[in-house]
Amino acid sequence: MFNMEGSGTKNLLRLCFGYFFFYVITGFTLKYFIGSPSLGLPGMDGFEFLVFSTIGGNFIALAIVFIFKWYKLKSNNLVPFLGMKVPVELIYIIPSGVFTAVVIPTTTLMYSLPISVMVAMVMMRGSVIVISRIVDAIQKLQGILHKKVYWEENLGVIFALAAVGVHLTGGTSGGFDFLHNKAAMIIFVSYIVAYSLRIYLMNYFKNTRGKGIKQDNKGYYAFEQFAAAIVMISVALFVFHSPGIFGWETAQIPDQILNFRKAFIDPMSIWPLAILAGTAFGAVSFFSVFIFMYKGRTATFAGLVNRLTSLIAGTTATLLFWIICGGKFPSITDWISLAFVIIAVACIAHGEKRRVAELKATHELEELVK
Repeated sequence: MFNMEGSGTKNLLRLCFGYFFFYVITGFTLKYFIGSPSLGLPGMDGFEFLVFSTIGGNFIALAIVFIFKWYKLKSNNLVPFLGMKVPVELIYIIPSGVFTAVVIPTTTLMYSLPISVMVAMVMMRGSVIVISRIVDAIQKLQGILHKKVYWEENLGVIFALAAVGVHLTGGTSGGFDFLHNKAAMIIFVSYIVAYSLRIYLMNYFKNTRGKGIKQDNKGYYAFEQFAAAIVMISVALFVFHSPGIFGWETAQIPDQILNFRKAFIDPMSIWPLAILAGTAFGAVSFFSVFIFMYKGRTATFAGLVNRLTSLIAGTTATLLFWIICGGKFPSITDWISLAFVIIAVACIAHGEKRRVAELKATHELEELVK
């Protein structure tokens, strides 16, 4: 159904639909599991949900990689390493996986803060849209990017930034002072820095394919996930055993580590369902990467498409949670932000028409392979 390395608009929309569908599930289930017991919800601790949903997400991602053998990366060049021939691209795909290992938990932790799913998505996604534009500017100066960033894409960035500004200047819902909360800012900054470096590396891969070398997005995704899984497992083991490593008494152990250990030692009975819920987040990762790396598009355009799709999914998840579980109805700032998002979508839709015409002229357009 999906051509991961195609360049046609119809296939891009298919990827967006898959991304939207699984992100709605992700946003809804997260708020469901950590929701207040007074609403008849489980009330699972954010760290506990993070642990089990991450397990589910990584399991489905790695399972797909191995089942469909995505790890056979089409490389510009094979270089010798420990008696083997390995793709030269691994020198930066592996760091990209390390950054992914930061993005995955910080995404879930952002959602676990006392702000709406929609607000969390606006802040993270909107900021990444701006970073995508910066990446294009940097790679243009480096001579890596040879495509022009259309004015429609730049205008889309402006309206996306306006969507973020609605919440950064107007405050967040629920009376939560985000900018003056140390933990929230650490999570947010970690997410942005890691995603910025990851976006740069994904676009470096996309923009440096050798002549006649296939843009193997599936191969990139596979090795990125391998690196991310190794880092997350290693960090999890270290954190779990850190009290013994440092010789801490119980009173000295930070609350975050206590909560993390409790998830394994004394989990809620619904932990298998949390793992199942995490598989939707794993599915999201496929579509996210393949949209970011979509052939023939600038980082600005791909970032806008990727992030705006998730913003709309956030609105849908918030509404569904309000209807089904009695959660909070989106605030007026949420709706103003969504209005800016819709304008941004109109901008990039117009830009996409121009890009398709350009790709046809250069014989780069590849529609869905049937």
